[in-house]
Amino acid sequence: MKKKTTPLTDRQRAQIDADLAAAYDFDPRDPLFGLSREQMSGPRLNRRTVLRLMAASGTLTAAQLLPGMGAVKPAAAAGHGGGTLTCGWSGVAEIQTLDPAQINQVLQFQISSNVLGGLMHINADLVAEGDLAESWSVSDDGTEYTMKLREGITFHNGDSFDADDVLFTYQRSKDPNQSIHARVLNNVAALEKVDAYTVRFKLKQAQASFLTKALERSSGRAMTIVSRGALESMSPSQYGLMPVGTGPFRVTFHELGQGVVLERFDNYYDPERPKLDKVIIKPISAAEPLAAAMEAGDIQLIGGNPIAPELIDRFLENPDLVVDEKPAPGFQSLWMNPWHEHMKVTDFNKPLEELMKEKGFKVRLAIAKALDRDRYLKQAQFGRGTAAYGTINPAMGYYFDEALAETSAQRFDLEEARRLMADAGYPDGDGFPTLKLITTPSNRRESQVVASILKRNLNIDVELLTKEFSVGIEDFDTMNWDLRRAGSGGDYDPDDGLVDWMQSGSKFNGRKRDESKYPFGYFSEKEADALIDEQSATADIEKRRELVQKANKITSDKVACAFLFHPANILVHHKSVSYPAISRIPGLVDLDRVTLS
Repeated sequence: MKKKTTPLTDRQRAQIDADLAAAYDFDPRDPLFGLSREQMSGPRLNRRTVLRLMAASGTLTAAQLLPGMGAVKPAAAAGHGGGTLTCGWSGVAEIQTLDPAQINQVLQFQISSNVLGGLMHINADLVAEGDLAESWSVSDDGTEYTMKLREGITFHNGDSFDADDVLFTYQRSKDPNQSIHARVLNNVAALEKVDAYTVRFKLKQAQASFLTKALERSSGRAMTIVSRGALESMSPSQYGLMPVGTGPFRVTFHELGQGVVLERFDNYYDPERPKLDKVIIKPISAAEPLAAAMEAGDIQLIGGNPIAPELIDRFLENPDLVVDEKPAPGFQSLWMNPWHEHMKVTDFNKPLEELMKEKGFKVRLAIAKALDRDRYLKQAQFGRGTAAYGTINPAMGYYFDEALAETSAQRFDLEEARRLMADAGYPDGDGFPTLKLITTPSNRRESQVVASILKRNLNIDVELLTKEFSVGIEDFDTMNWDLRRAGSGGDYDPDDGLVDWMQSGSKFNGRKRDESKYPFGYFSEKEADALIDEQSATADIEKRRELVQKANKITSDKVACAFLFHPANILVHHKSVSYPAISRIPGLVDLDRVTLS
């Protein structure tokens, strides 16, 4: 079962064009983007302000103005309250942590978003709205955000929530020794406590994405509010298993390898939520057991890593299931270890023409150019997704560079790829060693397609090493790998793709490596580092797009990895599960409004 769409009328097309023109009609030098302080303040933003902020942050596209994709309005749930929902978390054998300071996987913050609160939370339009912040106001220059906190909120352990918890979370999150997301707060100059229920953020520069990126409770993670009292009595590892928050559900069970149980928090600030009494989350690593559990009714909804593509059409044919597909904010790549003897690049700062003289770089570029992405999408993803040449995904709208498919050094060119391999000393793959590709059980089939393409086009042998997701992550962080199939999700802002992945100090860039052995992780390039820092603090959208696209092209041309595709976001659930449109946020699995019919 899948929702069908109808063609747009001329009137609808004209309205979309008018909305886009109005949204982008502002002076980029204006720190408030042509809006008044009142329009920028909370507790709610009107449609004009929402569209303007999306345009100013570069995330507005015509697709988001389509009927049914615009501003989502609350709707009454079709099912009844109460009951237990059992979910299968795809592609993972255990949920390692739910501590926002350490979360590095989408499948983790999908769960924590149901347990922990933040000042803001992203909605189905990818725009932030108040969560623990009841309202907010913005200074004339756009550099001060005064947040009025909700009163009467309690943590799951009974402790009261107030401004001190915001300051505690800020101090913890800005410390890189405690949080891997410290850089998200780089543009914050200071945080002040005004009174028990008011805080003021002072920014170094105006930032259109501040509410959506830095203060967002799930994908943002830096200011996801943690419990001072719980952390005083629990070790960090204990808190990672059983975090205490203010969210609609509380964790009542979490055992590595066994899953997570969430139960309704009766003192949640919205008495109408959550609808469910209990949520059971079962990690299921391999594709076929996941499908079997869904078809047998053992689980009613799938979250976690992207569902194995070979299952989607199978689910679509099942009349008892609902398959909801949307563009996904993320990218997927084939990563190549630059410290591997035959793919070695010790200095990405060299000009491209000099890198082209090195055997290791020639091999990396040959692999990237030999990846027939159209063939891959057809065979591995059954036609779903978009060919990728950088981290900036189509859901980022204004920042996405469609021309990169034609201008990137990674564009498919089989003749040139084979020439590069020959120049590197491996004509027709002769003398080139077998490479080991780390993948997950659920991704094994599509990784085999990658291996087959490289064998077909370059005569390179690739051996698949199937490892549980968390084990593969550990190998990736320590640089203990040849090739790895991995990527990112929940990337709503360019910082998610560039700051998090493409800088020398990025949190995923070999952060646990032996630095005496490996000076950098999988990529390090000074110009890209500087451009990424600059774009992150640039409020002028046109200037920021220029910087984003320039940095993105450097990482593509210098082969930070072989970019593969931008996936689709697919939610599958039983038709007895009512999943309202207001909760359908690409990349997340918010369950507070879900009911069972």
